[in-house]
Amino acid sequence: MSSRADRRRNQRGDSGPPRRRDPMVAVYIGLAVLVALIFIGFGIMSAIQKSQQNAQSAFVTSTPTPGPKATTKPITLKDGAAVGKPAFPKPDPSHGFIGDTPIGGRGSLVDGIPCQSMEGAVLHIHTHLALFYHGVQIQVPPYLGFAATGPQQGCLYWIHTHDGSGILHLEAGSVNAPNGGNYTLGNFFDIWGQQLTRNRVASFEGPVTAYVNGSIYDGDLASIPLRAHQQIVLEVGSPVVPPPAYIFPLGD
Repeated sequence: MSSRADRRRNQRGDSGPPRRRDPMVAVYIGLAVLVALIFIGFGIMSAIQKSQQNAQSAFVTSTPTPGPKATTKPITLKDGAAVGKPAFPKPDPSHGFIGDTPIGGRGSLVDGIPCQSMEGAVLHIHTHLALFYHGVQIQVPPYLGFAATGPQQGCLYWIHTHDGSGILHLEAGSVNAPNGGNYTLGNFFDIWGQQLTRNRVASFEGPVTAYVNGSIYDGDLASIPLRAHQQIVLEVGSPVVPPPAYIFPLGD
């Protein structure tokens, strides 16, 4: 007497022995799913990286320089060199390179910006700041944004200076400022602990004329964004001299 399985095979026209399922089918299916997941993962990672690059480029692109009122002969900046007349006390390396005023950055958060043992690696750009008082260029001090946190220990803010060239180093742990939007000149002055108004820049008083990339700037000084190779000139008092144009060091 034939079994039910035999009768089913006969009905299908299959009179041969029972078919055996290939034991490797599950393995093949698993490999196919794994390969698909890998390609999907690469696609997601690529999309995230592209999104981060687009976001960063939106914040670091500067306007053309020099502007229409800039001097005709650009000034070449050099890392480690100083530009302008010294007018501020030099930071003392034996005390942790403290260059900020007592009301400036001392290691705690400033505008949400931390002071850390190493520079941030997500956003790294350079901006230039030039200060003038009655037509004479004043040196932006070195080591602003460096602070002592204990004996032989210190930290540096995401916005800082390395020398007296006027180059502001923005080496941040995020593309956007902690409080939202761009990193600004106001953030730098808050870390420095100096005033920034239309009638006073640091310790210099008088009407302030501002230029961004050689063009006059009439907006809020503290809101000037720090962008890649942005050139900011603040002139206090008179005479107001044509804003210089600068060439950043190779690789900056």
